[in-house]
Amino acid sequence: MKRIEAIIRPLRLEAVKTALAEAGVAGLTVSDVRGSGRSRGQRPGLFRGEEYVIRLPPKIKLEMTVRDEDVETVLETILEQARTGEEGDGKIFVLPAADALRIRTGETGDTVL
Repeated sequence: MKRIEAIIRPLRLEAVKTALAEAGVAGLTVSDVRGSGRSRGQRPGLFRGEEYVIRLPPKIKLEMTVRDEDVETVLETILEQARTGEEGDGKIFVLPAADALRIRTGETGDTVL
């Protein structure tokens, strides 16, 4: 099992979520987060004619745990749907998941997914 964490633009959430559902991803956690990468989040914005700098832009964090054989499909799906080609598209992290446990039944391993 692998744990996948993706930081994406808020505007790309619906497209990514829909594509992941079509790819068979059943469990997904979504969080509103703020953060910056290499650009340090410093992007100019314009509000009512006044320019300002966005220091920590809003992002969406997706978290899911998938079977090893589904990792490539999930990564390709996220990349395809979240990519705009502009700076700030986000990042994806793939981490090992040692085990999973369903609280209600006590099941463990891949059957939980």
